[in-house]
Amino acid sequence: MRLLAIIFAVLIAALQWPLWVGKGGWLRVWQLDQQVAESKANNGKLQERNDALEAEVSDLKTGTDAIEERARNELGMVKSDEIFFQILDKHKPSISSSINASQADASAPGVASQVNDVSAASR
Repeated sequence: MRLLAIIFAVLIAALQWPLWVGKGGWLRVWQLDQQVAESKANNGKLQERNDALEAEVSDLKTGTDAIEERARNELGMVKSDEIFFQILDKHKPSISSSINASQADASAPGVASQVNDVSAASR
């Protein structure tokens, strides 16, 4: 009787093997579900990019606003009746002030204050 139970257990395990590990088993189905989810996420990102590009193309075909914006940003173009103002960030050191500061560090203390005064006066 015990031998018969062992034979049935082995037979059930042999029948279950393709269900769990085989070509169409649960493990393979789980892996394919993961691949499908990754593909859908990737397709969503690509669809958003395509929508943005399509909107830009239609805007370039129908209106002049996008062309004007690109001309202003990339080429620095200004309309004939406009005045262009360039605002510089005063917290960023300019090239000349950084050169003057490095020269001032190398020189004597009295000279350093004169270099700083000259560079401040030239601004």
